[in-house]
This record gives sequence, structure tokens and C-alpha cells, in this order.
Amino acid sequence: MAVDLSFFQSQTAQQLRAEGRAESRAKDLLVLLGHRGVEVSEEDRERIVGCGDPDVLGLWFRKALTATSTAEIFASDGDAGSDVG
Repeated sequence: MAVDLSFFQSQTAQQLRAEGRAESRAKDLLVLLGHRGVEVSEEDRERIVGCGDPDVLGLWFRKALTATSTAEIFASDGDAGSDVG
């Protein structure tokens, strides 16, 4: 008997997987910041958790490896004063 696997290819399934990846990356970012002793305001925490773009969260995670503040994480590469996402 063949099993219908079309659900796993559907847009809904893809969206659910992307949301799961984003949620996981947000949690990882917050753990990293906590481990490094970087203070995260409630506003910054909401921004991180509310970001649904895994690529942006990945960028923030890489910046968090060396950043000393959330302002450094959210700053774009060319302009320390503007936001990434």
C-alpha cells in the first residue's frame, strides 16, 4: 500500500517547517546571548522571538558570537544605526 506524502511537499508543510526553524533559531540566539552575558531587553526579546525569517535570525546569531550588545546585533553591516529586520 502506497502512502500519500503530498502533505510534506505542500506550502502549508513548508511554512510550518520554516516557522519551526525560525522559532528554534530565536531560542538558540537567546541562549547564546544569555550565555555570553549580553543583556536583552524585553523589547529586544520580543523582536527576536517575533522574527519569522530564519535568514535574519541566522545573521543575528552570527553577529551575537562577538557582539557585546543587542544594538550591535541589530545594526546593519554598513550602518551601525539602522536595523536589519
